[in-house]
Amino acid sequence: MKTLIIIPSRLGATRLPGKPLLKINNKSIISHVFKRAQDANIGDVLVATENKEIFEEVTLNGGRAILTSKKHKTGTDRIYEAFKKMKLNDVDLIMNLQGDEPAINIEDIVSLNDKMINNQSKMGTLGAKIENEKDFQNENIVKVQTKSNLQEDSFSEAETFLRVSKKLDKAYHHIGIYCYSTETLEKFVELNQTKNEIEQKLEQLRALDNSIKINVALAKSPPIGVDTKEDYIALKKIMEYKDR
Repeated sequence: MKTLIIIPSRLGATRLPGKPLLKINNKSIISHVFKRAQDANIGDVLVATENKEIFEEVTLNGGRAILTSKKHKTGTDRIYEAFKKMKLNDVDLIMNLQGDEPAINIEDIVSLNDKMINNQSKMGTLGAKIENEKDFQNENIVKVQTKSNLQEDSFSEAETFLRVSKKLDKAYHHIGIYCYSTETLEKFVELNQTKNEIEQKLEQLRALDNSIKINVALAKSPPIGVDTKEDYIALKKIMEYKDR
């Protein structure tokens, strides 16, 4: 089976303007994500963006990028447009990798892809163990509750996704990486946004509300997403320290 990784990226983040182009170790965040996707070695990698600055940054660093519409409501719509523009007929799986997680674990990318293939799954994502109980009340940390406990070799079904919850059994820190069969992605983008999705601001609820199963693989650790200046400074210190 053939996998294509598409990384949606845009400059419009209100909490941290220009986020994809911020530098860590003299390399932009989007270039770090691209390199990790490449190093996973599961298929071709493409950045989908509405911004020429990101397009130029990726291509100048030897990556591949495509310009998309500025009217997309979600990253999934953006990756679908990029996929259609590529006119590829031999792709079985499309992985949506977030452009603001430069420390994503390469083994987790590989693991998700392998589980999608081995289980012939239609849609898959990742969840990590929650170490801090305060995270259950933190609405910026999305939780996924699964039908059974996640083990290294399991690929349990998601029951729901939540922003705030009490301490739940079989609840994990959701990591925003998705892998779709091409047919599922095509079906998903044709669906209307659901009430659940709009209220929670969680796109994945549209899939569950329309009876699309989402399988969840256990991640080695939650990556540090870059949403605020504080996140960026913290991650910059960690990544630059590791490379000394």
